This record gives sequence, C-alpha cells and structure tokens, in this order.
Amino acid sequence: MKIIVPMAGRGSRLRPHTLITPKPLVPVGGKPIVHRLVEDIANVCDEGIDEIAFVIGDFGKDVENELVSVAEKLGAKGSIYYQTEPLGTAHAVLCAQKALDGPVVIAFADTLFRADFKLDPNVDGILWVKKIDDPSAFGVVKLDDDGTITDFIEKPKDFVSDLAMIGIYYIKDGKSLKNELNYLIDNNLQKGGEYQLPDAFKRLTNGGTKLKPGTVIDWLDCGNKDVTVDTNKHVLEYDLNDNKKLVHDNVQLNNSVVIQPCYIGADAVINNSVIGPHVSIGNETVVNDSRISNSIVLDHSQISNLNCQNSFVGSHTIIEGETKDLSLGDYSKIKF
Repeated sequence: MKIIVPMAGRGSRLRPHTLITPKPLVPVGGKPIVHRLVEDIANVCDEGIDEIAFVIGDFGKDVENELVSVAEKLGAKGSIYYQTEPLGTAHAVLCAQKALDGPVVIAFADTLFRADFKLDPNVDGILWVKKIDDPSAFGVVKLDDDGTITDFIEKPKDFVSDLAMIGIYYIKDGKSLKNELNYLIDNNLQKGGEYQLPDAFKRLTNGGTKLKPGTVIDWLDCGNKDVTVDTNKHVLEYDLNDNKKLVHDNVQLNNSVVIQPCYIGADAVINNSVIGPHVSIGNETVVNDSRISNSIVLDHSQISNLNCQNSFVGSHTIIEGETKDLSLGDYSKIKF
C-alpha cells in the first residue's frame, strides 16, 4: 500500500507561524503535524506501507530530506513530488500519479485524527467523515440506505448532510482514481478555478465504484492559531494516555512545577516557573519566572516574567513582560 500526502500549501491562516515554516511542519506536542499524520496511519493500518509520497511546494532540500527520513523510519520509501501551482486538491493528488497504483491512502496534511481505520477488503474505497453541527463550510457526502456514498456536495447552503469529509481517503484501485483525475484535467473541469478531488470520486461512484464512510473518533484542525493550540492540548492528552515520554531526560527544572500533560524538548531550561497543563516547550528554550498554560513555545526561545495562556510563540523569540494571549512568529522580540 502507498500513502500520498498533499502538503504544498503554506497555510496563510496560520501566519505568522507559516511565514518561514510550511504548515505541515509546524509542531504540535513537540512533533510536526505531517510526522504525526503518517505515523498515525502507519500505526493503525494492517497493510504494509511500501511508499509515502509527499506533494510539496518549494520547501527546500532540508525539508525534503526530513520527509524522506520520516518515511524510511516507518519502513517505506519516501518520494517527493511537486505542486508548483495551486490548482486544487485533485491536481495535488495527480502530481503524485506515479504512486497512484494499487491500494492507496490519500491524507491531506491539514488535520490530525483519531479514527476506526480498518480497511474493509469488500469495499472499493473509504472516505473518512465526521458528523458536525454546521456543515455549510465543508464538503459533505450523502449516503443511500445501505450506507454507500452516493453524492458529494461542497459547502452546501441548504442542509443535505452533516457528514463532513476530513481529508483522508482510501482507494483500493489507485489507477482508477488516476484515470478520473486525468479526465478532470484533460477536460478542464474546474470549480472556482481549481480541480476538486470530490469530483473525481463522484465520477468513480457514477461508474459503479462503491465508496463507504469511515468513522472518525476525533478530528483535530490546525487551520489557525487558536485551533492549533487546542489541537496541541488534545495531542498531549493522547500522548499521556498512550504512555509516551513527554519530558526529555536532559531538561533542567529549577524550582519549577510541570502540570501534565506537557511536552518539554531537549536541553530546555525552566527556572522558577509553572508550566502546564497543555503546554509544548521546544528544544533549547529557556523559561524564567513565568506561568504558561495551554500554549505552544517553539525551539531556541527565551521567555521571562510572562503570564500567558492560549498562546503560540515561534522559535528564536525573546519575550519579557506580562501578557495573556500571544501569537508571535519566529525571530520576534517583545518587551512589556
């Protein structure tokens, strides 16, 4: 089986944190979003993974090498493909068309999830969905009486379904999907100037392919600062329940208290402070005389005399003073 991870977008809604770092590489719970995504799929998937294909923009060789390394650690080949124009989700997947052969999982690196991830060999494909209160901002699916997907509606103005697609899909025959993606491109079938993946799925279902909905236990968004901080909270709770090590062995805790769950990275120094709950502190970050809760602070930052919550602080940042709610990008410096 293969996994395709489209991740070429920069994540404008998460700025300033994505001005330097692509959104899928932003850490939550001390680990980049895309790392968690592919590891979660690998851990719950019964089939062996042969290849993980990452569809990226111009992220640089360091990022490409990091992604290949992630795949190799999971026993798979890591491949890099490029989407140089923002032409939609169908176009993004087709950029990795060499990987569209045999069983394939497509997972957009925008969200994390907890799901019943069993691949039913008796169905042609699975689209994981989440039941939501307001489906008007999402793409949703309709089902027939047998629970087979019959239609796909993007951002419905009137209620047709409350089952929102979360961006994770399994197709038993990747080649059949590739054919439908090429059909969209060859016939210039766009919506809003983009080629949409659900249009390819709709053509598959119209041709007799049976797609079933998958059950999502939890759907964690990373679209903006507030929801990313909230996702960090849930990820830390999951990691604590899974007995994962959250505090690095060489963290220096001096006259300080850590209220779990918290992640604290290598060589971090915490002096006269209270950290937690639901805080991630990056590698080599120094925190002095502060109270931090429900927040993310990335690597190599210096925090002093700060009282904050619901905050996201970038790497190489220097902060001194009192505040409550922050969203500061990398290499910022602020005094109060």
